[in-house]
Amino acid sequence: MMTRRDLLRCAGWLPVLAAFPRNSCRAPEVSDPIMSRLSTYMGEAANHPLPDDVLEKIKEHTLDTVGAMISGSQLPVGRRAIQFASEYGGEKMATVVGSNVVCSPVEAALVNGLLAHADETNDVHRPSRSQPGSSAVPAALAAGERFGITGTHFLRAVALGYDIGPRVTIALGPSALAAEGHKSTFSIAGVFGASAAAGCAAGLNAQQMRWLLDYAAQQASGIEAWRRDTDHMEKSFVFAGMPTRSGVTAALLVSSGWNGVDDIFSGPDNFLLAFAPQADPAKLVEKLGERYEVTRSDIKKWSVGMPIQATLDALEILLRRHPINPEQIKEVRVRLASSLAANVNNSSSPDLCLQHLVAVMLKDKTVSFQAAHDKERMQDPAILALRSRVNLISDEEFERRMPRWEATVEIVLQDGTLLTQHVEDPRGTVENPMTRDEVAAKARGLMEPVLGMAVCDRLIERIFALEETKNIRELRPLISVNRV
Repeated sequence: MMTRRDLLRCAGWLPVLAAFPRNSCRAPEVSDPIMSRLSTYMGEAANHPLPDDVLEKIKEHTLDTVGAMISGSQLPVGRRAIQFASEYGGEKMATVVGSNVVCSPVEAALVNGLLAHADETNDVHRPSRSQPGSSAVPAALAAGERFGITGTHFLRAVALGYDIGPRVTIALGPSALAAEGHKSTFSIAGVFGASAAAGCAAGLNAQQMRWLLDYAAQQASGIEAWRRDTDHMEKSFVFAGMPTRSGVTAALLVSSGWNGVDDIFSGPDNFLLAFAPQADPAKLVEKLGERYEVTRSDIKKWSVGMPIQATLDALEILLRRHPINPEQIKEVRVRLASSLAANVNNSSSPDLCLQHLVAVMLKDKTVSFQAAHDKERMQDPAILALRSRVNLISDEEFERRMPRWEATVEIVLQDGTLLTQHVEDPRGTVENPMTRDEVAAKARGLMEPVLGMAVCDRLIERIFALEETKNIRELRPLISVNRV
């Protein structure tokens, strides 16, 4: 009798094997169609031109991630990360963003990953439960500086990171992996995305990409315990710092001559069996080269948790239409999908606490990056008074419509007037994308306080014209900051 694992080894490949001759079903060759297609695509990515619309998205997401790194350098996580890098020696090859530190590619990858997810500013890929930019961009930057690649090569490396990382957790089944396996989809997708981006920057060929995936699989880790982190330190390590470091390490090992297992996705004790025996291997290559995952990734308009985006959009609309004062407000009711509400209900982190951010928006008429990260303000009596009037309601109908991250906000005034606004698709999501100018405006707000206006403007202009960059190291003067 065939066991469940035997079926995975054979039946799981049938959709892909249907296009191949019958004699290719022999056991030793079962994995070849998928791994061959995957590794060949990865090995050719550096020379594969991107469609114009995909290229534009990669630039926008790169800018958004660089903005997250530079602003993140000013936060507690970022400052500690930069201090960590400054205490180590090593050959000076790669830039630590937002600092004057130049260090080894592995250390730069770790620290820049930490900076990219030092808070809730970076992008999101909902289908895979991952945040690809915070790993793919810093990995391509660290490896790109090591190998002195062009701007075009860098963009293609980032695109590959988006394409590979999310596909891995999609194949594993992200919801079951997190809920039943207690594993972090964010870090698992991150290590494969970072490895792919760094491997592309290193110019690895198809055979080397097989070994790269092997070392990525061996380093794949992360458990859902990050949810108990109250200071966004462990979370930044699990989501981005660790996977970026591991991905760049994998690429540098293989580039230096290491080999490994030729197909980590099949055979005895393979990655899929270890992490999710119910996995669908065909999804590893589903529409590869046709569907670019960056086009399915959301950019956050607000530098706060993704579940709060629609709420702030709705509040902004209401306050624009109805200029009201906080004193006029009797109650604010916010409806979210139940799973989202659980994540942001009275969180101890200001950028993840819905009630606090609603109070800030009512008081300030907006939520700036600084306001979203001002933990002391969570004890401000005026904010606490407003926060006490905010009622978060779990909505099961919204839950059934997930992964749409919608919200309804109702404001009840003291005179009984009811103001209501529903937002189905927050600004910046795939369904309601931001324009290039909006992405640039968000990045400017994040970077200008750190870099200054002139450097910030030059950096934005440079990222949108990366094809003209002959060596990615040319970005160093624009992303470095002298610290006393």
